Amino acid sequence: MTDITAVELKDRVAQGTAPVIIDVRETWENEESRIEGSRNIPLGELPSKVDELEDLRDQEVIVHCKGGSRSAAAKAFLQQQGFSQVRNLIGGIQGYEKV
Repeated sequence: MTDITAVELKDRVAQGTAPVIIDVRETWENEESRIEGSRNIPLGELPSKVDELEDLRDQEVIVHCKGGSRSAAAKAFLQQQGFSQVRNLIGGIQGYEKV
């Protein structure tokens, strides 16, 4: 599935139509700034928490981090686990906050 732009995600959040958003930054980063409605699961904890996401396996899921690198790794990991509709937020929260 193609990645999502900050403009598209911000529009969907504003309209109340955003999918599940997972912030893979560290907890302290999430406490400094966050996307409304997102869930924080640091990248290092994702493998141990993947079972908690089982019901999202066939749903659209957006992953994001600060700039896009950690979320790209999270997207690849989730796809390997059978999640079929994972999208990375292009530019991460830095890009999102500029829109």
